[in-house]
Amino acid sequence: MKTRFFFFLFILLMFILDQVSKIFIVRNLPLSSSLNIIPGFFNLTHIHNRGAIFGFLSQSGSQLVHYLLMFASLVALSLVVYYFFKTPPEEKFLKISLSLILAGALGNLIDRIFRGYVIDFLDFYVKKWHWPSFNVADASVSIGAVFLIFILFFKRSSKCSPSS
Repeated sequence: MKTRFFFFLFILLMFILDQVSKIFIVRNLPLSSSLNIIPGFFNLTHIHNRGAIFGFLSQSGSQLVHYLLMFASLVALSLVVYYFFKTPPEEKFLKISLSLILAGALGNLIDRIFRGYVIDFLDFYVKKWHWPSFNVADASVSIGAVFLIFILFFKRSSKCSPSS
């Protein structure tokens, strides 16, 4: 029970961090403006992303794309919730990766439902090359996915390795 509480608390904290950071940006940085934080490397840039992660499909402007993204988010969120509850508490790293994915997916889904877009603001760059802007939820999903791939890769390779 303690373990389950920890993961729910972790999901809640990541979700709150995402939402609070977005509220901070909305209140303090006008849309489409930037604040240089680390010259030559990092800005806060307030953007409304109507597409998927890292701005994919954001230029379409289609209501169909918006509804498809919301539907895909709900399906993905449902699958992650299912696997989260099916994963035994002993598999802590797997639970952490699923928790990160869950918190991020929930954060962006809430934005899509209530705003019709996702607020992105983290803008990393080198010279004129910019990584697509993203937010805490995107980072959470990405880090969780990398952890998940890493866990699945090493779990599979350890099962495939010959016993001594």
